[in-house]
Amino acid sequence: MLTETLAHLAHTLLPELEDELQTTRRVLARVPEAQFGWQPHPKSMTLGVLTAHLTDLMGGIANTLHTTEIDVMQFETSAEEQPTTTQQLLERLDAHGAAAQAAITAATPSDFEQLWSLCSGEQVLLRQTRAEIIRHLISHMAHHRGQLSVYLRLLDVPVPPIYGPSADEPMFQG
Repeated sequence: MLTETLAHLAHTLLPELEDELQTTRRVLARVPEAQFGWQPHPKSMTLGVLTAHLTDLMGGIANTLHTTEIDVMQFETSAEEQPTTTQQLLERLDAHGAAAQAAITAATPSDFEQLWSLCSGEQVLLRQTRAEIIRHLISHMAHHRGQLSVYLRLLDVPVPPIYGPSADEPMFQG
């Protein structure tokens, strides 16, 4: 029964993923590249790091379907790998989104059932099915997109509609 449910998972995930990609793209398009080094608090990520992380979460979907684990020690990203323009962010999101969609489309029910692990060296931090990890990545992306919308508000950049109208762009005129 679970396998039959997972056969339909790709059909459920793909439209949701497409919606999340389009919404994330709208928000990323507003990011002022002159402010990539800005951060609202010393404990917060800079705008550039947050936006790169947001695009890389989408890349994690294909990675999850092509591997059985990842080590967080590999997450050290050099300055050369960080996007420096809003256009680079959008291109990175598009590339990761296309890879995610292709990986989900090609996945079999047994691919979704496969256990996947997040490790730190020898320590296993998290072990779940690939299906659970993919759902987590989509939710995690929505979380950081919400964080990004707050950054935009603090920078006085108009926030686009996300799941409904924003104070800057009402969807319905009455």
